[in-house]
Amino acid sequence: MIGTSTHCPYCALQCGMTLHDGGRGSLRVEPRQDVPANGGGLCQKGWTAAELLTVPDRLTSPMMRRGRGEPLEPCGWDEALDRVTAGVERLRRLHGPDAVAVFGGGGLTNEKAYQLGKFARIALGTSQIDYNGRFCMSSAAAASGRAFGMDRGLPGPVTDLAASGAVLLAGGNVAETMPPFMRHLARMRDGGGALVVVDPRRTATARQADLHLQPAPGTDIALANGLLHLALAEGLADEEYIAARTTGFEAVRTVANAYWPDRAERITGVPVPLMREAVRLLARASRAHVLTARGSEQHARGTDTVSAYINLALALGLPGREGSGYGCLTGQGNGQGGREHGQKADQLPGYRRIDDPAARAHVAEVWGVDPEDLPGPGRSAYELLSALGTAEGPKALLLFGSNPVVSAPRAADVEERLRALDLLVVADFVPSETARLADVVLPTAQWAEESGTMTNLEGRVLRRRRAVPPPDGVRTDLEILAALAGRLGAPGEWSTDPEAVFGELRRAGAGGAADYSGITYERIEAEGGVFWPCPSPDHPGTPRPYLDRFPTPDGRARFVAVEHRGAAEDVDGDYPVYLTTGRVLAQYQSGAQTRRVRPLAEAAPGPFVELHPDLAERLGIEDGAGVRVESRRGAATVTARVTGAIRPDTVFIPFHWAGEGRANLLTNPALDPVSRMPEFKVCAVRLRPLPAEEGAALGASR
Repeated sequence: MIGTSTHCPYCALQCGMTLHDGGRGSLRVEPRQDVPANGGGLCQKGWTAAELLTVPDRLTSPMMRRGRGEPLEPCGWDEALDRVTAGVERLRRLHGPDAVAVFGGGGLTNEKAYQLGKFARIALGTSQIDYNGRFCMSSAAAASGRAFGMDRGLPGPVTDLAASGAVLLAGGNVAETMPPFMRHLARMRDGGGALVVVDPRRTATARQADLHLQPAPGTDIALANGLLHLALAEGLADEEYIAARTTGFEAVRTVANAYWPDRAERITGVPVPLMREAVRLLARASRAHVLTARGSEQHARGTDTVSAYINLALALGLPGREGSGYGCLTGQGNGQGGREHGQKADQLPGYRRIDDPAARAHVAEVWGVDPEDLPGPGRSAYELLSALGTAEGPKALLLFGSNPVVSAPRAADVEERLRALDLLVVADFVPSETARLADVVLPTAQWAEESGTMTNLEGRVLRRRRAVPPPDGVRTDLEILAALAGRLGAPGEWSTDPEAVFGELRRAGAGGAADYSGITYERIEAEGGVFWPCPSPDHPGTPRPYLDRFPTPDGRARFVAVEHRGAAEDVDGDYPVYLTTGRVLAQYQSGAQTRRVRPLAEAAPGPFVELHPDLAERLGIEDGAGVRVESRRGAATVTARVTGAIRPDTVFIPFHWAGEGRANLLTNPALDPVSRMPEFKVCAVRLRPLPAEEGAALGASR
């Protein structure tokens, strides 16, 4: 049976699937064998992805409040769009263009991310745009940029991992976050390769590793520097590679000399023999990879943490060698492409800097505007959210593809700021926790109801194809943006056709670091995806950058010396336990999608705190009991899971749920000075058991 070939709506692996007519308006999912990333495999989220299209509370009509304190009620599209336009124009007239902000998402297609950035800059004239990808890959992006001159997720196709001799994975739990990825690591191990996992928890991924390093949260820089010290002390560094292909090594060598094994062990808690074994596995493999993920990156020193791991990879001579290198495991579905086309506060399409005069001139010409009319850099994601509704901040927010009431750090404060706005407009397909606060809600098409392109964690641009039309009353994001741009009198073209928008994206990004100008829908179709950069139609694409040179002024990769300084908030007598956060197998991001899919909700019905038996005994907390977890920012009520898979000084809460179980009521918004990434992965908390009746009520409510 012929179906529609497309890709999963969830993580950045972008597994291939075919959608078939399942009868009675439903779709049936079949995994594709021709997509290397998954090669016929899907996780539970992928298998149930079609159920997203028919969730019971799917929005099929615009919703609007008639006044402050009034409920959201259905309305017509013209009425909703007129309300948005009038509100935007009034606030711009009273307070200037930066009174209106835009917030995007890493799950938007390339076309929508591009059009959203264009809409903010020339339809609204605002500098106030950022997106939730700032909470995901921004530290790795910044570190890769300063080391290699480019931010590309993996150093080659994901299939290269199967031929690797060793992989060090720091802060990633791919067995739960992107299960088909484990196939490549399993093939590596079947071929004699070794997997080293760095994580404070013995996760599902760590349980499959040959070696598990379990550092205290916030100590990865000390660990990576300690590993580098051992590599240098044991003569395992590739001195010839360092001399020929890098700069800045001597400063890094000096720093690494101060992280002798015993000191690194005291800081991290990782035994010296395990550190020594990890270094030897990497150094002795003919091909090896160092990979980082959110556990290493979501810190107030996240950029430096990634730089420390890149330094280790460079010292071992891995980047720029075929089948080896450093890579970042991008999280959101279009986390790679979503940050390349202009929805970040400081960027224009093609991964160009918005303060670069040449970049401004190029993009302005494509858009048909004067470069002087383009705004400058705006606030980063958390800074933008925390400024909403303040005297100096935006008074209106247009939000696409994000749910910050659940996903942002210090979530209660973010919710308060959203409530303080004069106008909140949310485009979504369900009444998410953020949409429920909105003045206007615009129902949008879902992944299988529209076409576009996505860029997966390999840097491979893929086609997402429409399988069914959206329900009556639902519009695509491109249609919404075009309608608003027309009402606002915006200059230029505002096509609603994804292929036409992609053509304009290619022109706007031409010559930039992320150059898609040689990629067309036809090529993607014929070649099963095209790797960027691809600067011309006859260019083959670039599956493995850096083989000949790095895209830096001198062609060399740059070592960056970094020192361990610990978490922005350490434990103390009042808050004596570390909290770290993350994901679980059956849920995704803020849970707005997966909590509505019955099999996924049944598999992971509610929030919990994972704690070690020693800590549980000391605090009098029993497995399954209700627990109140408190930080300096708020409190969450969750259910206890007592397990030996976590350090005794650390607890873990997944962040997918809303209400009183929100992990992000607790998290610290301390920002990385380079990437502006908040410190999701470590803060100080205290725990106490709930009275029996409260614990029973908590369990019954879930």
